[in-house]
Amino acid sequence: MRRCASMVVVLLAAAGILFSSLPIATAADVAAAPSGVTIPKGYRDWQVVAPSQRDDTDEIRVVLGNDIAMKAFRANTLPFPDGAILAKLAWKRVASPEFPKTFVPGVAPRIEFMEKNSKKYASTGGWGFGRFVEGKPVDEKVHAACFPCHQANVKDHDFVFTRYAP
Repeated sequence: MRRCASMVVVLLAAAGILFSSLPIATAADVAAAPSGVTIPKGYRDWQVVAPSQRDDTDEIRVVLGNDIAMKAFRANTLPFPDGAILAKLAWKRVASPEFPKTFVPGVAPRIEFMEKNSKKYASTGGWGFGRFVEGKPVDEKVHAACFPCHQANVKDHDFVFTRYAP
């Protein structure tokens, strides 16, 4: 029994040494969009706001919201409160091999975020925009196109295209 306990202690010590030598991510390691928006930790655990499909890009999309965004969607609150964050996951749609006339997610070309901070992002309707391809932010030119599109199409919905699907 003592031998087993000693072995556990040795293994735990070795694991501690191993993991202590791994690099620790710092704020400088997190890739930020030109606006300062980053990929939020744990966003894949957020709730679904709504799915969508774009035929012109041949994509299936799902918009997720953090707790602040979901509370606003459910209460039909506009404008969204500061701290609301939306994530848009997109996949190229591909035909399902198992079920005719059905599409399933294929390659994920990008992920996009909108982060509400009315002071920090006052010049873009209170929203910061971030688009990432393979975990890296795209360039300033691409980001510069986000707000004008939202402003032209959904200004009266606090610049948010997505509607809650209860």
